[in-house]
Amino acid sequence: MTSRYRSSKPPEDLDSRTPRRRTVVKAAAASAVLAGPLAATLPARAVDQAPAFLHGVASGDPLPDGVLLWTRVTPVPEAIPGSGLGPDTEVSWVVARDRAFTTVVAKGSTTATAASDHTVKADIRGLEPATDYWFRFSAGGTASPAARTRTAPAADAAVTGLRFGVVSCANWEAGYFSPYRHLAARGDLDAWLHLGDYIYEYGTGEYGTRGTVVRPHAPAHEIVTLADYRVRHARYKTDPDLQALHAAAPVVAIWDDHEFANDAWSGGAENHTEGAEGTWSARQAAAKQAYFEWMPVRPAIAGTTYRRLRFGKLADLSLLDLRSFRSQQVKVGNGEVDDPDRTLTGRAQLDWLKAGLKASDTTWRLVGNSVMVSPFAIGSLSADLLKPLAKLLGLPQEGLALNTDQWDGYTDDRREILAHLRTNAIRNTVFLTGDIHMAWANDVPVDAGTYPLSPSAATEFVVTSVTSDNLDDMVKVPQGTVSAVAAPVIRAANRHVHWVDTDRHGFGVLDLTAERAQMDYYVVSDRAKRDATATWSRSYRTRSGTQKVERTYDPV
Repeated sequence: MTSRYRSSKPPEDLDSRTPRRRTVVKAAAASAVLAGPLAATLPARAVDQAPAFLHGVASGDPLPDGVLLWTRVTPVPEAIPGSGLGPDTEVSWVVARDRAFTTVVAKGSTTATAASDHTVKADIRGLEPATDYWFRFSAGGTASPAARTRTAPAADAAVTGLRFGVVSCANWEAGYFSPYRHLAARGDLDAWLHLGDYIYEYGTGEYGTRGTVVRPHAPAHEIVTLADYRVRHARYKTDPDLQALHAAAPVVAIWDDHEFANDAWSGGAENHTEGAEGTWSARQAAAKQAYFEWMPVRPAIAGTTYRRLRFGKLADLSLLDLRSFRSQQVKVGNGEVDDPDRTLTGRAQLDWLKAGLKASDTTWRLVGNSVMVSPFAIGSLSADLLKPLAKLLGLPQEGLALNTDQWDGYTDDRREILAHLRTNAIRNTVFLTGDIHMAWANDVPVDAGTYPLSPSAATEFVVTSVTSDNLDDMVKVPQGTVSAVAAPVIRAANRHVHWVDTDRHGFGVLDLTAERAQMDYYVVSDRAKRDATATWSRSYRTRSGTQKVERTYDPV
């Protein structure tokens, strides 16, 4: 890949709808029950060859002088994820400028232990900015696959362009991860953003799959314990398309609710039964531990995913944690959404975000945001469409116009951040969002009720799901059928929404220049087919200084 950067200087690293249902989980003892279903999904060499690198390799959180490397080693056949078994094992890593590893620039070793589920991370520093590197791991004479990564440009670099893949919401049981494969095949990504719901917590068949489990996950029950979360992460990391994308470019990831449990908040979750499923604090701690073990994420503040990365003078990226600190969701229509004592971000994170946006000297201020910030009213949909939409969003079936799991349920936080953008004349703020299983291109108005007379303070690009159910799946009709009816009604009730696709699965590609930020939306042909094709769907951009979205008719 040829460089699109001009750079040089030191690093900067700041500081981090679902259907409702109740199932009481009887968690099984770790090693014996987990071993069968997981081992059955691993390559044959898992049982007769060790050590082995069965879960791929990955990199993440690129800095101008470094990147975080990740892998998981299986030192002996019985050391399956979540088992707590297996000896301490020395794992070496090497970083080179070329795929043949003839020009080695860094190497070292660390120890994989059962205490970290035999996952390892190496936080590499001393690299050159805006540079492609190759890396691999080895243990006991066995080498991992080789992978590409890339450092960020220097903090003061005049960067001409950046390109990021953007994804969210990947339900293993609902289909294959072909969006990851198509992103990996591009070969032009500086990094890729995962905006949450990297895994799902439900038991087999309990979360939308059009009534068909395309491929069963492990463990079969809802995940509750540390062993459970480890096994579920491990299952995901066996997917060849996910492995390919992790091997193609560094990831920048945040979590949403399903890395824990549906509609999670600081003190619980809709999909958690206190007592029957243990305490929420124990379950949350287990989910976080497994996440940081299994993901190449560098937490700036322990236990959270909010942090900031910089990509030269062109962009900085503020990444949010909208689950750890939030108040409990309220019911629609009771007025509590406006309560200033309720919070989505928590005070410290909101102040951190405001300070970072104000201090930023980059052209673009990107915000990695797990739930939609733009206000959303449903409008007058027919009953047959309103019911599944309400179910997907977690709304009452009578269809009141609010989703309290999004920023709509925490309006005081939203008013504060949008007022901050306006008062301080902060331009070019772009929210990058997942969660809602639909694709959107939105202005973010200061006052949606008077828009377009009200100014727009920012813009928002929402990517659809990789596989998780959207409206056509819930109604069980062909792709595009629901969107043809629902999208015009949604746009009529939300004048700041330029486009919404309620039906398709896919991914986004965000391309930045000094003049504009453009999101190209791609859709896949069939999530239930391994060989699904991907096609360009639409593109929207915001031009520098406008704080508004407009359609453009070609992908970059």
